[in-house]
Amino acid sequence: MRVLLVGAGGVGTAVTRIAARRPFFDLMVVADYDPVRAEAAVASVGDDRFRAERVDAGDEAAVAALLARHGCDVLLNATDPRFVMPLFRAARKAGASYLDMAMSLSRPHPERPYEECGVKLGDEQFALAGEWAKAGALALVGMGVEPGLSDVFARYAADELFDEIEEIGIRDGANLTVDGYDFAPSFSIWTTIEECLNPPVVYEKGRGWFTTAPFSEPEVFDFPDGIGPVECVNVEHEEVLLVPRWVDARRVTFKYGLGREFIETLKTLHLLGLDRTTPVTVPGADGPVAVSPRDVVAASLPDPATLGERMRGKTCAGTWVRGVKDGQPREVYLYHVVDNEWSMAEYGCQAVVWQTALNPVVALELLATGGWSGSGVLGPEAFPARPFLDLLTEYGSPWGLREQ
Repeated sequence: MRVLLVGAGGVGTAVTRIAARRPFFDLMVVADYDPVRAEAAVASVGDDRFRAERVDAGDEAAVAALLARHGCDVLLNATDPRFVMPLFRAARKAGASYLDMAMSLSRPHPERPYEECGVKLGDEQFALAGEWAKAGALALVGMGVEPGLSDVFARYAADELFDEIEEIGIRDGANLTVDGYDFAPSFSIWTTIEECLNPPVVYEKGRGWFTTAPFSEPEVFDFPDGIGPVECVNVEHEEVLLVPRWVDARRVTFKYGLGREFIETLKTLHLLGLDRTTPVTVPGADGPVAVSPRDVVAASLPDPATLGERMRGKTCAGTWVRGVKDGQPREVYLYHVVDNEWSMAEYGCQAVVWQTALNPVVALELLATGGWSGSGVLGPEAFPARPFLDLLTEYGSPWGLREQ
């Protein structure tokens, strides 16, 4: 397997460090708009299977040419969601497989944003599913940790733990703190704003997908491995759009343990218009400059990839499932916990980006070895769960199951 990895930020760098320990690929080209970042990611692994390149992720022709020049048969997208569609199209143009960790962006319903869906996450990609299937090509979408591993857990629950599923709820929580910062998100603030301030999507069988107000339906969920109770709220996320396509469940939700202070900060950004992506004109040293308020917020905060030494605690991604097995009610939580102290000591990567990066590498290995195969635009639920979970454990990062 020859891989083009686009994006050498925190997650992309973690991908290189995880993949360097595995033999399933021959080449991984690490490309970024900033060549210094790409070169640093490659230098950190000291492996001649890696090489650095510069590319603009928004330039489809340049990405397709890079795929062809290196003979890459798969593109792994580790950029933010703004670049999903150009990279998705570039992979198809070059005849390469495609894998991402977040899907094409949504747009709220113009009149009823908190009741009806507008353009849903992934709609642009699924609109082209027939083209990929006709070509016998694979686009594996939403293959990070959430979405990704959480979807694998949903498939595993349907195949092996339940006869009927009433509800699948993705529940994400952590007890992470960052020394020296009152507000320092552990993941891309651009993506965090997008998913937290957009109308959350809920799925119900018979009704389909619908939306609610941001931060709706708060609940306290008790997370394992010492993290404990965390208040979680509805957030827009890909799992709700993916799981019902392949797993039969009466209800699907995603709730994120944000914490009251984090929620209030996001509400303030929204109130001030600082979550907007449409550029505004501001004075500059050389005259007026058009800038996106959200990009200014992102530039004003520390890079999450640099926070590892200051972070303390654990992060948990998991899937709560309620239903019936052998005529009896059952409720479980399947989960994956990463301790920041461990991920920093073992890989030099903070826990959230390492946990995100781990799962696409596992998926790439399954595709390379034939453990997973398919064509079209497919989510993780479209594949058998057991090979993935077994390989995840082989990578030295086991998952857990708790009866509720």
